Amino acid sequence: NSAQPQMKIDVEEQEQNYTVHAEIPGVTKENIHVTIDGNQVSISAEVRKENEVKEGTRVLRSERYFGSVSRSFALENEIDEAKAEAQYKDGVLELTLPKKTVSSAKKLTIK
Repeated sequence: NSAQPQMKIDVEEQEQNYTVHAEIPGVTKENIHVTIDGNQVSISAEVRKENEVKEGTRVLRSERYFGSVSRSFALENEIDEAKAEAQYKDGVLELTLPKKTVSSAKKLTIK
């Protein structure tokens, strides 16, 4: 009787970038997927939980939970995907998302 796991997210905005902390306990970093599309960020993870209660060789109770959890959110500025970084440690995913620098307007030469 496991409830659907929730992903708690904190987003901090600095001058040059956003820092995102997402709590995703019980997953391996190979099972976390982060997608960036412009200013849209999507985080998804495969969650696997297994609890076995054994008495000798007899399994008295086996609880398994396989599922996925995902969150998507929009940021005010577009993200420079090429410079974005992700780290996963102690059940927390940390994203460093640099803001895309607004390219200066290009002046056309009239021929």
